[in-house]
Amino acid sequence: MTQLSSTDTDATTDAGAQADELREAWAARLADALGDGYVEHHIIPGGDLWVRVTRDSWTDAATAARDQLGCQFFDWLSAIDWLPSPYGRDMDAQEDNPQPKAADPMEQGHAGGQTRFQMVVRLYSITEHMGVTIKADLPKDDLSIDTLIQVYAGADWHEREAWEMFGIHFNSHPDLRHIYLPGEFEGNPLRKDFPLLARRVKPWPGIVDVELFPGEEGP
Repeated sequence: MTQLSSTDTDATTDAGAQADELREAWAARLADALGDGYVEHHIIPGGDLWVRVTRDSWTDAATAARDQLGCQFFDWLSAIDWLPSPYGRDMDAQEDNPQPKAADPMEQGHAGGQTRFQMVVRLYSITEHMGVTIKADLPKDDLSIDTLIQVYAGADWHEREAWEMFGIHFNSHPDLRHIYLPGEFEGNPLRKDFPLLARRVKPWPGIVDVELFPGEEGP
């Protein structure tokens, strides 16, 4: 096992401090570029930068990250449904609750949030070896947001997936059509309140029977 000397530790600490200074600088640049469209940010020391922006500043934020932060690499885009599952799905449950239960309070993660649904995009600077995660709240009565295709062409299929699985419409997207589901499918399977009927029929496939060793007794 390799042990770090005090000199190595100091160097690692210095590198982490420099990275955090750069993340603070990135956040300041985005704030200057977006003005009122910038909501807040959160830095994980030595780890990551999260920035929350308004929905109307979504494409401007991606453009600023590309042009001002040097984030030329589009990593991924998706949505988050922060609603705690009313069906109680987890890896230890043999099946879903047959009836929805009262939902727990929502917690919107790093940089906060005010709504159930949020858009999230991950962008990366190859030269700085560092990335930024940008997210935006979506109001419950209008689950739509502008497409990022004109900023990052790679957003195309990611947006199609979010449209299909979460029911989010991407304004000006040229080709919103299904990737996984048949065209007549109703519902959005990655929404927390979408019931997984297969778990009503048989136990969750993540649950397995463990064979006992010889001589062991079952519970």
